[in-house]
Amino acid sequence: MTTQIVHTEGESNTSDTRKSWLKKSIGPKSKPLLVRDADAFLHQSLSSPCVSTIAKADGIWIEDKDGRRFMDFHGNSVHHIGYGHPKLVAAIKAQLDDLPFAPRRFTNDPAVELAEKLAEIAPGDLCKTLFTTGGSDANEVALKIARAATGRFKTVSFWDAFHGAGLGAASVGGEATFRSHIAGPLLPGCEHVAPFACYRCPYNHAGPDVCGLACAQMVDYVLEREGDVAAVIAEPMRAVPYVPPAGFWKSVREACNRRGALLIMDEIPTGLGKTGKMFAFEHDDIIPDIVTLGKSLGGGILPIAACVARKDLDVCGDFAIGHYTHEKNPVTARAALTTLQIIEEEGLVARSAELGDYAMQRLQTELADVPTVGDIRGRGLMFGVEIVEDRADKTPGNKRAEQIYYACLEAGLSYKISQGCVLTLSPPLTISRADLDHALDIVITAIKEPPE
Repeated sequence: MTTQIVHTEGESNTSDTRKSWLKKSIGPKSKPLLVRDADAFLHQSLSSPCVSTIAKADGIWIEDKDGRRFMDFHGNSVHHIGYGHPKLVAAIKAQLDDLPFAPRRFTNDPAVELAEKLAEIAPGDLCKTLFTTGGSDANEVALKIARAATGRFKTVSFWDAFHGAGLGAASVGGEATFRSHIAGPLLPGCEHVAPFACYRCPYNHAGPDVCGLACAQMVDYVLEREGDVAAVIAEPMRAVPYVPPAGFWKSVREACNRRGALLIMDEIPTGLGKTGKMFAFEHDDIIPDIVTLGKSLGGGILPIAACVARKDLDVCGDFAIGHYTHEKNPVTARAALTTLQIIEEEGLVARSAELGDYAMQRLQTELADVPTVGDIRGRGLMFGVEIVEDRADKTPGNKRAEQIYYACLEAGLSYKISQGCVLTLSPPLTISRADLDHALDIVITAIKEPPE
């Protein structure tokens, strides 16, 4: 029997609507490259066939080979400072001339400076770092540290969460596309609980004001029952987006302390200002034991990720927990250092908070009476609109959401659909108020117009 996989991480790339888009919207210069792409690459869910080509990326804009321009409100969460920031490009070029590579067993100035900078901006005693080339790897380093520090191997994480595509990262993740069927067998001891998803509460509560934080209580329940959990690993805010209810993370932090488990915060999509604070967990007044960063750390140009742990968790000196070829690459380190400098110098964290509040207010005001809008939620410049068929019973409006998505593409705006029906909008922190308004106009118009 064939089992239908439920994708919650992004829009389908094989739907009839995608096929229709490719047939009517792809220009003569883009089409040959799409054919070559399909012939050359292994196919996988959510990636191929591609939605279009990219010939240029500049600021908030991407442009295909036929000259069609799109505001990029997805960007795989790498483009906090926009694409091709001139200061970052110049810094990378200079570093290539100065020192283009360093073998892992030798150190260099940019790598050390970056580790020191992360210790400076991270709260509490988060001050010991390992670099990797991707977020999956950073999360797996964090899991190894948790095992070494606690002498335990079990984890608690959330269904629908995404922590990467590697075996360990997929094991603690909770999305079927990455962990089911061909992915198994997975790591043992990876316990999962229902997420903090207040609009669609898995515990069927009316809201956070009456639920008694049932989702946090379940984390504590599992920690108590298992008794030997090494770590809870989670995104402080789901990039769906789902914002945790007030008090959730304080409750989980206290539960971890009681049960001897570490708390790992995966800030790979949410960190470095995206939510209006440097780290998303700062909204909830907690400090994790380990935090992972990636995606935007490389400034939308180069791949680099980091695992940052408490000083007393430096307990793996006899083991190779990272050991990556580009662990201390001076070029990627320089890219990350410069990205952090740009975020600070241009006040992008505060800008994210300000523009995010503005965007949420516009959406809530202008879509308040639209019956197909079920929920509007987010923090900073990571916000979303959930589309429903029926507001009363919250029937997911997957088909309608897909129609809205392609209408927005036609109008020059690209973003991601999450959970099947959530228009997930995540623009660069450098976006102007005028461009943000233009994008919001496109989304609001597409939502209000009847489907074709």
